[in-house]
Amino acid sequence: MKPSASANASGGLTWPELIPATLLKRYKRFLADVKLETGETVTAHCPNTGSMAGCSEPGRKVYLSVHDNPKRKYKYTWELIAMPTSLVGVNTLVPNRLVGQSVEQQRIPEVSQYKNVKREVKIGEHSRIDLLLTGSTDGRCYVEIKNCTLVNEGVAQFPDAVTARGLKHIIELEKLVKAGHRCIMFYFIQRMDAQVFRPADHIDPDYGSRLRQATEKGVEVLAYDVRISLQGIELNNNIPCSL
Repeated sequence: MKPSASANASGGLTWPELIPATLLKRYKRFLADVKLETGETVTAHCPNTGSMAGCSEPGRKVYLSVHDNPKRKYKYTWELIAMPTSLVGVNTLVPNRLVGQSVEQQRIPEVSQYKNVKREVKIGEHSRIDLLLTGSTDGRCYVEIKNCTLVNEGVAQFPDAVTARGLKHIIELEKLVKAGHRCIMFYFIQRMDAQVFRPADHIDPDYGSRLRQATEKGVEVLAYDVRISLQGIELNNNIPCSL
């Protein structure tokens, strides 16, 4: 499934026309019941497999994109939720697309030397890394992107649930660093109210411990927040990381 948003001239992504609604409940990971302003209750697709802790409270205003494709089971897709201190992007297809596009447009200073971007790169029999950057004298750079929506009192945290898959990605990056490549774990904070990023040790202590170990072995960590509105989304600032 393609992301609902489309590229714009400012280097970000533009949402399609968004329909306001009220969240009633999220369930089965991929589904959400919402109440439209007309009073009608509909089921929307939720493009997020995570727990969405802290950004899926019933009663919050949400925004939906509308799709007329007859092959789709659900006409609506949940794109945003309005939290007290920020709009929050729900669609987990957005980070990979926006980061990849931003690298291509040299909008991320830390990797501006790379000219080529390859997506969903196979690195083993059963493993893929989100981006492979090439075209620099620095050699190859592998980038794994994580969508971060959990923010408490200005602290962005990942993961929002125990993640064996996330742990596996850290280990894979460690191996690639050992093989002589540059590797970056990129935390995409899909909201605007974070001042610092740190691993969510209270949720998954093994993940935090392994991330710190990986940085000691040469894996780099970047965290960026976004500018997000009802019109679109773009990368904003490099957020300090406290590991």
